[in-house]
Amino acid sequence: MSTRIDTPEALGQAVRGARKQLNLTQPQLALAAGVGVRFIVDLEAGKPTLRLENILRVLHALGGELQVDGLPTPREGA
Repeated sequence: MSTRIDTPEALGQAVRGARKQLNLTQPQLALAAGVGVRFIVDLEAGKPTLRLENILRVLHALGGELQVDGLPTPREGA
């Protein structure tokens, strides 16, 4: 399933919803992703200044991935 994310708050809501569907607590998700509980709290709250590397770790721990659509693709040889 694909979810449109266009704000940090929308990302936080998506992460919280997935975590709850998987019956994970914030500490359990933090442990699975290798991040601190505070990071999970901030991510779910929509904090806009979090490290992308750690966001990706959380998404992967939830079984998700980040996809970017709509960008022009580079031409070969460019």
